[in-house]
Amino acid sequence: MCQVEFEMACAAIKQLKGPVSDQEKLLVYSFYKQATQGDCNIPAPPATDVKAKAKWEAWNQNKGMSKMDAMRIYVAKVEELKKKDTG
Repeated sequence: MCQVEFEMACAAIKQLKGPVSDQEKLLVYSFYKQATQGDCNIPAPPATDVKAKAKWEAWNQNKGMSKMDAMRIYVAKVEELKKKDTG
């Protein structure tokens, strides 16, 4: 696993044509944030901001995961979404 594969996956996800569920988007987002920034380092947003709260919770669930592991899972998830996209 290397930085190049991760960057290619980051570019590939923007090219997906098919629908991606909100749950899948949150999952990909959470591993992206963990891979690029490490553990969640911002305070939890208020419960009234539903979207921000969901994103924060998804990222925070990966607490303690190494950046390399997060990159590996991110790349695998993007590959899975690409396969679904092409049918």
